[in-house]
Amino acid sequence: MSLRALAREAQLHPSSLAAIEHGLSEPTLATAAAIGAALGADPSFRLYPVTGPRIRDHLQASMVEAVLREVAGSWDSLTEVAVRRPARGFIDLVLVRPILVVATEFHSELRRIEQLVRWSSDKASSLASAEGWPEWSRHGDPIVDRLLVIRSTRHNRDVVRAYTRLLASTYPADSIAARRALAGGAWPGSAIVWMHIDGGRARFLERLPPGLRAASSRARPDDE
Repeated sequence: MSLRALAREAQLHPSSLAAIEHGLSEPTLATAAAIGAALGADPSFRLYPVTGPRIRDHLQASMVEAVLREVAGSWDSLTEVAVRRPARGFIDLVLVRPILVVATEFHSELRRIEQLVRWSSDKASSLASAEGWPEWSRHGDPIVDRLLVIRSTRHNRDVVRAYTRLLASTYPADSIAARRALAGGAWPGSAIVWMHIDGGRARFLERLPPGLRAASSRARPDDE
């Protein structure tokens, strides 16, 4: 089919169709549908799930700000870091020290824990595809750890207590040690830290929320 015949059938101007064909113009969905119909094809548009939405609420933004205040001068920090393979998505915050990279996720309300753990793992394992990886790995492949920052609410505490073993195996390091490491101490490994939000401003908890210390101790294999 000639360009002119296709333009006539799709009710488009030949110059517009030529621009689309040569990549000089982006067709609208209506135009793509018209071209497809003229060629005997139906267009299809799908949304494929990746590793979670980029949409963040104001409570999460306050939590990110609190971490950025804490790590100033102790870590290099980058927000909304894109990863592309094997998983595609965005990491809320990446913290960097020599030979150490910490993929940090923030949650003001916990929902599906198994999905949270899977997404966190997938995105952390994809950090080598991030734009900053060549700089982070110039002294050798860094250790990649994870940090989960959770708002302390009754609902979130109940969820963590219900999935103590799963979360303890994914984030085994001590919460208070991780909290101190953000300000410049030695990094203990993948961990969960807790925050309280009051009047829209987030602050770290200096100790574990009530009831979680006992739950954490029950998760240790040595106590079984």
